[in-house]
Amino acid sequence: MSTSFSKIAVLAVLSSAVALTTGCATKRSTSEVVVAPLGIPSGQADYTGAVIVDNPNAVITTAENLQAVVYFAFDSSEITAQAANVLDQHAALLSSNPAAGVVIAGHTDERGSREYNMALGERRAQAARDYLAAQGVPVNNIRVISYGEERPAVTGNTEEAYAQNRRAELSY
Repeated sequence: MSTSFSKIAVLAVLSSAVALTTGCATKRSTSEVVVAPLGIPSGQADYTGAVIVDNPNAVITTAENLQAVVYFAFDSSEITAQAANVLDQHAALLSSNPAAGVVIAGHTDERGSREYNMALGERRAQAARDYLAAQGVPVNNIRVISYGEERPAVTGNTEEAYAQNRRAELSY
């Protein structure tokens, strides 16, 4: 009976130690966690997080001449008039190249929890996707992903830095 009691005691101590060390972990400055609501493309079992879009060089060259970033207000995923102008140009490109695909990555500034920022980044990317879809771009040609606060365009705790990090980026 004492052997089983000591085994239970050891297991209790070990499980408490594990719970304490994992529950008290500090926030990392970077992460590899990415929300990909459309999932990993089929046949990509070794997916490493890289953007997978296969476009002709003509589409890529044309896209390089377009502004690829739309900006958002604080704590918002609403498409502004300025963002709509940028997205209209991308809608024209995608509509004239029906096989072309685009990845829209949503980003946030560092304010807010990591979980909240991941969700807000996803809402921003989805808002851009929904706008493009309303302009006639097939939804199947658009992938969305959220990086939240994990990939800032600018570092710093100023309103200018925050404003540049509240964005969605289009990649071809």
